Amino acid sequence: MKPKPGRRSIRLAGYDYTLAGAYFVTICTWNKEILFGDVRGDEMRLNEFGRVVWDEWERTEVVRSKVSLDAFIVMPNHVHGIVVIRDVGGGKTPTQHTSVGAQRAATLPANLPNVKPGSLGAIVRAFKSAVTRRINIMRHTPGAPVWQRNYYDRIIRDEVELNNIRLYIESNPGNWKQDEQYPGNFAVDV
Repeated sequence: MKPKPGRRSIRLAGYDYTLAGAYFVTICTWNKEILFGDVRGDEMRLNEFGRVVWDEWERTEVVRSKVSLDAFIVMPNHVHGIVVIRDVGGGKTPTQHTSVGAQRAATLPANLPNVKPGSLGAIVRAFKSAVTRRINIMRHTPGAPVWQRNYYDRIIRDEVELNNIRLYIESNPGNWKQDEQYPGNFAVDV
């Protein structure tokens, strides 16, 4: 996949994101807008848009046979989650990366460029699209952005890292005021 001119890819160069394994993803709202609810004490309180995000995240696993979901949190302006692409029938653990066979062709419409069917990018793109569509119907804003163009990912390499990320996700609401996504803690993109 070649990035568009002037855009720098933040994916690991040369890595096949259809490989079985566990991936930590962070997806931020457009301009880091507080959109999904608020944090009170150590608890995230979802509003109607936050519940859409939660529902669509859970649906991801239902509509994709080779995807399992692990820890996940919806925050006021971003989400963190662990996506596991399974090697169905191979008996591999989520952190043992192996090549997978053909992925479901229905993951995304065939006309979307630069996204390999069954890849982490296809999974994230479908999730973002579903959330955007539903939220824009609810707020009567067709075509309005909900998410930033990209997302952050980390390939989870072992069980220790997997458990550390689970703990990070679980404790995210309690650390909200120190989070780099907290309003006032992030630099404005120019």
